[in-house]
Amino acid sequence: MSNPAILPTWPDRPPYLDPGVSKIIPSPRPRRRIIPTVTLTTATSIVVANMVGTGVFTSLGFQVADLPSPFVILCLWVIGGLVALGGALSYAELAAALPRSGGEYHFLSRIFHPVLGFLAGWTSATVGFAAPIALAAIAFGTYAKGLLPGVSPLFLSLVAVWGTSAIHFTGMRRGSKFQNWSTGLKVALIVAFILAGFVVRPAPGVSFLPAPHDFHLMARGAFAISLVYVMYAYSGWNASTYIASEIRDPERNVPRSVGLGTLAVLILYVALNAAFLRTTPMPAMAGKVEVGLISGQQIFGPVGGQVVAALICLGMISTVSSMVWIGPRVTVAMGEDLPGLALLAIKTRNGTPRIALALQALITTVLLLTGKFENVLAYIQVALILFSALTVLGVIVLRIREPALPRPYRTWGYPVTPVLFLIVSAIMVFYLVQTKPWQSLAGFGTVLAGLIVYFATEGNRMREKGI
Repeated sequence: MSNPAILPTWPDRPPYLDPGVSKIIPSPRPRRRIIPTVTLTTATSIVVANMVGTGVFTSLGFQVADLPSPFVILCLWVIGGLVALGGALSYAELAAALPRSGGEYHFLSRIFHPVLGFLAGWTSATVGFAAPIALAAIAFGTYAKGLLPGVSPLFLSLVAVWGTSAIHFTGMRRGSKFQNWSTGLKVALIVAFILAGFVVRPAPGVSFLPAPHDFHLMARGAFAISLVYVMYAYSGWNASTYIASEIRDPERNVPRSVGLGTLAVLILYVALNAAFLRTTPMPAMAGKVEVGLISGQQIFGPVGGQVVAALICLGMISTVSSMVWIGPRVTVAMGEDLPGLALLAIKTRNGTPRIALALQALITTVLLLTGKFENVLAYIQVALILFSALTVLGVIVLRIREPALPRPYRTWGYPVTPVLFLIVSAIMVFYLVQTKPWQSLAGFGTVLAGLIVYFATEGNRMREKGI
């Protein structure tokens, strides 16, 4: 049998062996050394900004239609937050042990196989970030149309996408400042909204105490489907892992950023939804996207509602900004590793991944022109849930296979924490495929297209390695 060869490695981790290779494969592209400039504050800000956005201001309307109980809905948000925290703590261990930008692409390539990592990266590079950006931009346009009734919501959505992309194109320093300020404004808005929601007179008949039929509601499939919307609202807890190479002291600050950010958002979400439910009759929100505007009008009146809508629009810009920043980093990591995609790794002198950034904006534009909010959400969720679950599974696999690997941070509550995340993920995928088969099939089709691209671009190298 041939001697195992050492595959090209990143400078921040030891090499791993591929027993199917009979010669040393040179690195396809020399990497420019990245000087970490992102602080713990900015990294946590990215996590919070990436999480707090479209979902919490839009998904409640879909939940109250099927789960008409304030107690059940708050339980839904608490469960979703705990599941997200379990995923964040699991990702934190991987990010500390394998600190490199790329998120699932890096982790799955390292733990399982480069093909699986490529599929995760492909999904992130094509729709994994572009679709959430489109969703946030759709929400921005929906809220902004009340402020600018003569302007098309679609046009406003496009302005949000291309405007924030232009800011990040100017460089990391300016993009970092913009991210911190916009996230701070967003959090201040939510805190003010919560305080106001608990000062004004509550809506008639509102009670957060459990009723006899509530536990029956929690056992229905509608609860699992609503959990999909909630988990979408919590998505982004892994945001800082995508830019680990740019964060100072990533072994410590990446775990701290995902843990602190997710815990803070859990508290904000539960309190904010309690404020929504306390002040606004559920029939008024059922089936509506702009629940924040509706609740704002209940609390502050028509004029105050317009002010709330304007502040929510600014908050949506923060969400768009965070994903515009981190999304191209996955594409760049793929371009650095795969010669067939080397064009995607091109950067400007100030470190901006210009090709990847422009490609993401173009894909987002296509989704905005062709998709609707609920369909876009269902389209991306199955694939993203699967890759997140595989990454969390990687924590268990790596513990078994490489027990001596240095782990500056270990997942709290292991193995219960990752196992619970995997169970909930499996339940969500089952119900999502059952209720949204065509959208889910389209998501799987996107993953399959990535497999075709991988073999088309890497076929020669794979033949050289005898695979």
